[in-house]
Amino acid sequence: MDGEISTEEVKQLLDEDADVRVVDIRDQRSFGHSRIPGSENLPFQELSSRVEELEDADRIVTVCPHGKASVQAAQLIGSYEGTADARVESMAGGLEEYGMKYGLVRSEDDRSSGDAEPTESPF
Repeated sequence: MDGEISTEEVKQLLDEDADVRVVDIRDQRSFGHSRIPGSENLPFQELSSRVEELEDADRIVTVCPHGKASVQAAQLIGSYEGTADARVESMAGGLEEYGMKYGLVRSEDDRSSGDAEPTESPF
């Protein structure tokens, strides 16, 4: 793991269309409810069996509700041989902080407008 990244830095990377994969480690139901636009869902309990899906990534940012479990996920991903050359970071503050600042999208929002819309709760 290469440390933590702020919500501001993640937003900037996404706005600049940088080559980054944002990996949301919550369960599918929570991910379907709200998420960062363009993120992908790899639930934590499936991560060790699906980590090879991240082999082609140059930069990976893990996200979770409060920025705690994503640290463990980033460590797991960073320890995988197939991601040894990738920059792997955990988003500090989690989806709670990101959602309060920038909003999150819901399933139908992501497919239609692509604009983030604040939700009552990101979880």
